[in-house]
Amino acid sequence: MTAKQVPAAQPARWQGLAPIWAPDARLLLLGSFPSVASLASQQYYGHPRNQFWPLLSALWGQDLRVLGYEERLSAARARGLAIWDVYAACERDGSLDSAIRAAEPNDLLGLAARMQGLQAVAHNGGESARHIKVTQRLGLPVYRLPSSSPANASWSFERKLAAWREVFACHGLLAP
Repeated sequence: MTAKQVPAAQPARWQGLAPIWAPDARLLLLGSFPSVASLASQQYYGHPRNQFWPLLSALWGQDLRVLGYEERLSAARARGLAIWDVYAACERDGSLDSAIRAAEPNDLLGLAARMQGLQAVAHNGGESARHIKVTQRLGLPVYRLPSSSPANASWSFERKLAAWREVFACHGLLAP
């Protein structure tokens, strides 16, 4: 007697979040795709262990984690930071970048063209950085930052902060 074959479940198809930006943004920070926690809350970097908001808090001398989400976004825009992801949609089980399949890219060049003050693009982690050839077409400096994800445990918070500080300083995004 043979066991009945059960078809493998298809990975979930997810839609990403809208970009956070202003025309005078100086730095476009690109992640890969929101985590399951971020999608559930409809908030960028919504996983409680992601170090994105703590990194910005340290860079700007303001604890953004105590603010509401919209206030965090306002603070980012006021400092000249735009936030988006390289993927508009994808299939993925869980939150790991390595599980991303059938990804649709966002129109990064189209968004960048609407930001007259844009000075640079920074990729938050390796999966995002796979799109460096696209962002280099802008003719602006392009950086690969260590991922703020909790999956990037090989980098300490202090080491990540030093790398992020260098890029943010180059483009006037540090606290005065």
